[in-house]
Amino acid sequence: MKSILKFIKFFILLSGLFTMIPTVSLAEESYKREIDHLLHYVKDTQCLYERNGEQHSGDDAHKHITKKYKYYADDIHTAEDFIRLSATQSMVSGQKYYIICPDKKRTESGKWLLLELHRYRSVCP
Repeated sequence: MKSILKFIKFFILLSGLFTMIPTVSLAEESYKREIDHLLHYVKDTQCLYERNGEQHSGDDAHKHITKKYKYYADDIHTAEDFIRLSATQSMVSGQKYYIICPDKKRTESGKWLLLELHRYRSVCP
């Protein structure tokens, strides 16, 4: 009788673990899709990306942020982590990154990307 109860407990535990795996995969898939969108958003922008006092095209900013994303990949579990670690400031100088768009005020890149993330989530839940 005890061995049957142990088997049932083991089976329930194992079943619970298997039901968690797809959930983790879906969550990971979701935030990676959001990050991919943000990377394309940076790449395709007509705005300039200011990093350490120098202005860069969206394409150049995309390349730089992608390198940082790969470097911090193990620490990134959400799109917000991606923004914070890869796209807001220089980890060497500590200077914030800025976005300069025509006819708009200079904006911190973190705020700019968070606004786009919220917009994206509202249309692609």
